[in-house]
Amino acid sequence: MPYLILSLLTIASLSHCQKSTGSISDTVAVPYTQDQFHDYWYTGKAEVATYNLKQSRYGEIHDGKAVLIFVTEPFSRSKQVKLDQPEQAGVDHVTVMKLNYTKKFTTGIYPYSMMLSSFTPIDSYHHPKTLKLTMSSQEWCGHVFSQMNLDGKHYNTRSYSYFEQEGDLETKVDAALLEDELWNRIRLNYKSLPTGNIQVVPGLFFTRMAHDNLKPLDTTAELIQESDTATYTLTFPNRKLSISFSAAFPYHILSWKESYNGLGGKLLTTEAVFDKKLHIDYWSRNKTTDSYLRDSLNLE
Repeated sequence: MPYLILSLLTIASLSHCQKSTGSISDTVAVPYTQDQFHDYWYTGKAEVATYNLKQSRYGEIHDGKAVLIFVTEPFSRSKQVKLDQPEQAGVDHVTVMKLNYTKKFTTGIYPYSMMLSSFTPIDSYHHPKTLKLTMSSQEWCGHVFSQMNLDGKHYNTRSYSYFEQEGDLETKVDAALLEDELWNRIRLNYKSLPTGNIQVVPGLFFTRMAHDNLKPLDTTAELIQESDTATYTLTFPNRKLSISFSAAFPYHILSWKESYNGLGGKLLTTEAVFDKKLHIDYWSRNKTTDSYLRDSLNLE
């Protein structure tokens, strides 16, 4: 498929959760057409995909389920929240690709429920940085919450936790590439992903469970394409993350794998493999009669 330089474009969508105006910079080469992007991301629907999860925790591998939900939304640059009335926001309005990433798994008797949200502007030329990240984790010992907001060359970061060393912290993190924005970057244009020796801020899920400090790390990034699939790999000092996806638009996420040395130096690997997918206005499917749709996603 030939590369096209997309002109600055405004496209409106018409759903409760997804009423937005999108623009793609006229200086960024992307391997899809305006119509392709419009027909998938601005038709009042989200992509909901489920994955069979093997989660490493406490020196063992636990079965679970992960869900990736991608949708475009109108966003406030100043408040960094979804706009209620985007048509009145003027220059404060920016369209983002929002990812809600959830995973649930059980360790012994008690369950984990984790969720990550990332908000990445579609117009990466005028807005090259992800604007916001949030993460929450709940299990029977307690719950934690973290939020990162872009402020110039830094992310203002707040973290709340039941652990003493992690509780009620406010810090600044250099605005390097975020591990947690990679999923959105892949969906927007994976060919723009940086390679070589780069600085990356590790993901909030990992730093939470490893009780690591949040800061940019020297990382080696590699992008390999084979036939109709591609894989983006980050090699951190003590961890390796690989995300595989379709090399054709709209670049569906196929799987991901994360390996690191856990308790006692034992190599542990978390892995998620694609199961089912719906392109759907899920926010309007909230009646008891809609529960059959969970079967379509292999969800309990």
